[in-house]
Amino acid sequence: MHTAVEPIHVRDKSRIGRRIVALLEQQCRGLESADIRNRRILRAEIPVSGLQALPWLCGQSFGSRGYWSDRENAFELAGVGGADVITGDAGLSYHGLMETLHARIASARGNPRYFGGLRFSGVGGEDSAWDYFKAYRFILPRFEVFAGNGSTTFACNMLAGEQIEIAEEAFSRLVFTDTPSRPLPRPVGRRDNPDRQGWRYNIEAVLRSLERNAYQKIVLARKVTFEFAEGVDAACLLRVLKEKTGRCFHFLFQPHRRAAFVGASPESLYRRDGRILTTEAIAGSRPRGYSKDRDRALKDELMANEKELREHAFVVAGIGKSLDGLCPSLVGDDSPEVLRLSRCQHLITRFKGQLADGVKDADLLAALHPTPAVGGYPTNQAVSDILRLESFDRGWYAGPVGWMSKYGAQFAVGIRSGLCDGSRMHLFSGAGIVDGSVPDREWDEVENKISDFVNLLVGF
Repeated sequence: MHTAVEPIHVRDKSRIGRRIVALLEQQCRGLESADIRNRRILRAEIPVSGLQALPWLCGQSFGSRGYWSDRENAFELAGVGGADVITGDAGLSYHGLMETLHARIASARGNPRYFGGLRFSGVGGEDSAWDYFKAYRFILPRFEVFAGNGSTTFACNMLAGEQIEIAEEAFSRLVFTDTPSRPLPRPVGRRDNPDRQGWRYNIEAVLRSLERNAYQKIVLARKVTFEFAEGVDAACLLRVLKEKTGRCFHFLFQPHRRAAFVGASPESLYRRDGRILTTEAIAGSRPRGYSKDRDRALKDELMANEKELREHAFVVAGIGKSLDGLCPSLVGDDSPEVLRLSRCQHLITRFKGQLADGVKDADLLAALHPTPAVGGYPTNQAVSDILRLESFDRGWYAGPVGWMSKYGAQFAVGIRSGLCDGSRMHLFSGAGIVDGSVPDREWDEVENKISDFVNLLVGF
């Protein structure tokens, strides 16, 4: 009969440490030479009380930090340090990457999760600001705080053959007391890439391509760079951002003290629970209203607008086409609904189905990314023009970000996001361009999408 373990209160750090070490020592005693040779993952986890994942993360001084929470905030993971990192630059292969991740996870003791992300595109110009992230980077944190199903767990990961003393030393540097958030610095400068004139030029070029039927939709992005007199603490920024942005996937991937990718994305790429797949189409937007009546009017306008419905239909069609054969039982909503966020509202169509035999996460990534919501339709033609027209490197912006475990995976689309780059912060957002798009209106749409970040940074 299974007996529940009494959670250890967060104030008793020494007891938490002793329990974690005892569990790791117990696992090490049962290791075989093949486990050490293959660097098998060992995992010790205990229930804790009085611990909140994101505030805990803000108090840690580790150079490597990470965070993930789903849109319902039912799954929350904060991690520091690195027990294992899978990363690379050359020849991005979804199948090669996913096979490596699955192989590491499959033989692990417990249910560890790697989390990380990938570039939007494997081709195109690269900006040194993205150097720490590589083409892909997935990390198994040394220490984790995981909250879900009404309980909180603290865990330590290590690889067979490592000395437990390494984990003990790192544990000694953890902070378990309440740590006030550092105030966010105020920007001292702003640059837009492209500026308004360059944006109009790009949109007009796209409209000419639409007239030639080169594609039916393209998503062009802008990069807005803020300069600061000091660096921005990405975890503290996310903590405040999360308070302001409900119903989003919140994430932080920080491979180095001076580099972090942080965001509040409304868009799921997919979730896999065993063989069950859920995904969605999000496209078409309006701002939120300043009153209930104005908000309702904007919602009604969105649901009746031919241009927005056409833009959304391209995404729905693209997802259906991409998953044809991979998920034969896929069923979608009969008509789009409206997803309401803090400053935007979007058309959304949800899908669910059972994967065909043999379909793997690599197949889903290859099929679904990039969706027409961040690339265009047809995708290949649109992405080719994105690489030609945008004069900056998207890096991980609009790429897949998420986690993988033995039993499932979840990826969001890395939009509504920013890159902390030393004393600079680069914000990224885009707009779907179809026949009938107006450059100044699309500029305003992007401004509205980045406003959650901007208002925090400038103190509104």
